[in-house]
Amino acid sequence: MRGTRPGRTGPRLVAVGSATPPTSYTQQELLEIFRVEDPRIRSLFLNGGIQRRYLTLPPELPDGTRLAETQGDLLAKHLTSGVSIGTEAVQKCLKEARADVGDIGYLCCVSSTGFLTPGFSALLVKELGIPVTCSRLDVVGMGCNAGLNALAAVSGWATANPGRLAVMVCVEVCSAAYVFDGTMRTSVVNSLFGDGAAALALTSGGDTGPEITGFASRIIPEAVDAMRYDWDEQQGRFSFFLDQDIPYVVGAHAERAVGRLLAQAGLRRSDIDHWVIHSGGKKVIDAVRINLGLTRHDTRHTTDVLRDCGNLSSGAFLFSYQRLLEEAVVAPGDNGVLMTMGPGSTIETALLRW
Repeated sequence: MRGTRPGRTGPRLVAVGSATPPTSYTQQELLEIFRVEDPRIRSLFLNGGIQRRYLTLPPELPDGTRLAETQGDLLAKHLTSGVSIGTEAVQKCLKEARADVGDIGYLCCVSSTGFLTPGFSALLVKELGIPVTCSRLDVVGMGCNAGLNALAAVSGWATANPGRLAVMVCVEVCSAAYVFDGTMRTSVVNSLFGDGAAALALTSGGDTGPEITGFASRIIPEAVDAMRYDWDEQQGRFSFFLDQDIPYVVGAHAERAVGRLLAQAGLRRSDIDHWVIHSGGKKVIDAVRINLGLTRHDTRHTTDVLRDCGNLSSGAFLFSYQRLLEEAVVAPGDNGVLMTMGPGSTIETALLRW
């Protein structure tokens, strides 16, 4: 039976588009730029499964060092770069969907790398010329899992408005959330995250793209402080914090999160043909893979995105999803799982059927 459901009417993913800043750096280049000599920090950069990341670095000073950006500088970067890559991602997504900005009835923007009022949704309406009657939602501060939290909301709107186009765009300018103080805490973050935006177009009532057939969430309250974005009084700016044990916490709960998702659809893990998992870091990916009994082939797009772009926060899973589609291996009747992890600590999942 493989989860057959007569009269499927759920929203469908009709197109995806992604964008990155124009500048990228290898991990070795970043170590040289910031003159990092500490062997422990160098090991973080060089042994994390990442080769290159797209970033907007601070301006270079005459002595070759980089400007110490204020929180105001970082917020300006978040806005300017975010609008740029967010616009590009939406345009590419619409082109793939053979749609126009005038077709957008709902726009949801996701970000955790800065705080704006008005948010990216209003800014992109102005930048792209999206109809002023467009309904909007900004999901801010939920972290790397937020893409699937937002997708649930966007799916609800698409289901209630059949035939109309909804667009979700994850805009993460992680360059606007860095602190360069030489500590291991900040170096873990500095070695991992990259900038990028990814947009997803949805509609219901059509027959293009995979159908979303369910969502399942699992929050781990005892690990609520394991991933945070809070104020660093010494540095005078916001700063990410990642607990060193978070890969094991996520891995230990992955099976129960996925199990609930599949049970709702009457499926087993062996019924899943495609896995699209957040590129949270080498240890996170390995922990999830081992606990779910997946192969390296199952997580190939996840690890490739990590290698080429680093951790792109909320939009990372869409970069992996795009690579899956470009591979052209999906077939009618295939099932797929989308999975993101982030602060809370939280595991979010969604089920697709082609």
